[in-house]
Formats: sequence, structure tokens, C-alpha cells
Amino acid sequence: MNGNFILIAVLLATLLGLVAMAFGGPSPDKARKRRMELIRGRHSDSTDAILEARMRKAISNRPVGTESTMLVSLVPNPENLAKRIRMTGKKWTVSQYMTSCAVIFLVLCALLMLRGFPPLFAVMLGLAAGLGLPHMWVSRLIKGRVQKFNAKFPDALELLTRGLRSGLPIAETLNVVSTEVPGPVGEEFKMITERIRIGKTMDQALQETADRLGTPEFQFFVISLAIQRETGGNLAETLSNLATVLRQRSQMKLKIRAMSSESKASAYIIGVLPFLVFGLICYINYNYMSPFFTPDPAGVFGLSTMQVIGIGGMCWMAIGAFIMAQMINFEI
Repeated sequence: MNGNFILIAVLLATLLGLVAMAFGGPSPDKARKRRMELIRGRHSDSTDAILEARMRKAISNRPVGTESTMLVSLVPNPENLAKRIRMTGKKWTVSQYMTSCAVIFLVLCALLMLRGFPPLFAVMLGLAAGLGLPHMWVSRLIKGRVQKFNAKFPDALELLTRGLRSGLPIAETLNVVSTEVPGPVGEEFKMITERIRIGKTMDQALQETADRLGTPEFQFFVISLAIQRETGGNLAETLSNLATVLRQRSQMKLKIRAMSSESKASAYIIGVLPFLVFGLICYINYNYMSPFFTPDPAGVFGLSTMQVIGIGGMCWMAIGAFIMAQMINFEI
């Protein structure tokens, strides 16, 4: 047990160090250098220097994709991870995400070892939770934000249509949408207008947003603008038709969701029921279920026979839950 306490102390010290590295502010030298460059740009008589300083400031305010920290260096592809984090709409960094993974890993390892589980089993379970739980949480945030975006996007297209019919240019109508439409739609269109102001073309600004969102609805919008720019025609009518198509697409999704709700409810009940029964039996008669929580130093990886059986059963239930999730998942 003394060895476990020493290991837990080391894990806690590592945890404090990781939190300090992730949430610590910039160094004084870098902050002083940034202020000097800003003052030099303000007091320069050259218009080009002022414009360059403003461009540099705008670019520096963007979310940084890769941070030079020890945790970020462990990520195989930090660019893709930074893109996923930006899709959530939160101002998180890769280092903060990796720190949360490390915190979950260390805390779970410490709790399991305090309960007497073998260190190898605690590390394996902590690693699975540390990598899986933040990934699932980010995926849920992305899914929720995309759903909110798709729900309001037809309204934004209608607002664009009315602006174009009233004689406003397309760039001005994009700015109107960024201020009038709340939620993710307004945020994304605001970033589009900001990119256009710092010198990017409309095609580049729209394509960057489309790549980050990854939704077919916004891709339809970008393609419609590109085709209209090449061939000409009534852009307002094109956007109005696109808004109608997107609303019909959303209605079809809602119909499919309503028709499959019974199957999804059955799948959720079947998936949760074994864990619920296990928890109830543990609460009623813990001694009866104690073999699942009692390690055996002579067993495989320090686990008892009942623990191995329990892990195998959880793996099979996870496979069944995955199959049921694929059966009730309908895509248009």
C-alpha cells in the first residue's frame, strides 16, 4: 500500500504541473515584445506599416492550432484535433484539451489504486477513460452546434435573399446576417466577414468555414455562390430555392427521427438495463458482488476470475451497443 501512496503522490504532482503548463499565462518577455511591436505600428508614419500591424494583430487573435507544450507533442496530428476543438465554438486550446485528458487519467488511476486494484489495470482503464471521455464530450458539443447551425441556416438564407433583393451587395448582406441571426450562424458569418476585411477573398473565407463545419448544408451554399459567380443569374432566387430545399431536408430528418424514436428508446433501455441491475444489486447486497471488485495478485494482470469475466461481458455488451447504434442510425 505504501508503494501505491507514493505513486499517487507522483501522479498528483504531475497533475499540478500539467495544469500549470496548460493554463499559465505567456512569459513577460513575449508580452513585452508584443507591446513594443504594437506601439511601433501605432506611431509609424507609413500606412503600409499600420496596415501590416493590424493584419498581424488580427491573425494573432485567431485560435492557435498547435502549442509547443509537452502534452501537445504527444498528439499524432494536432492540426486535426485543433480543428475539432474549433468546431465546438469554444475558445479552448489543444494543450487545455490534453490537460483535461491527463487529469481524468491521473484521477481515475489514483482512485482505482486506492481501491486496491492492480496498477496495470488502473493505468489501462484510466487511459481508456482519459482518451475516450473528452473525445465523446467534444463530439457531443460539435453535434449540438451543427444542429443549431442547420436549424437557423435557412433563416439566414432568407435574410440574405431579402438583402439582395433590396439592392445590398453580397458582402454587406453577410455582415447583416452576422449581426441579426443569433447562435452559431451569426458567429460563423461574423468570422467570414472578418476574414474578408483582412484581405481574403469571399471564396476563401467561405471555403474555410465550410471545411471547418463539414456540413452538407453550408457546402450547398458555397457551391451555389461559386456557380452563380461563374455563370451569372439571379442569386436571390437561387438562395431562396436553396432555403426551401434545406427546410424540406430538415423536415425529412424530423420525420425519420419520429419514426425511429421507438427503436432508439428500446435500444437505450436494453443497453442501460444490465448496468442498472448491476448497480442495484451492488447497492442491495455488496458482499454478493464483491468478487467483481476484489483483485487477485496471482491472476491475469492481477485480476480475479470474476473481474476477467466482467471485463469480457462489458466488451460483448459494448459490441452489441455499437451494432444497435448502427441499426438505428439513419442518414439522409
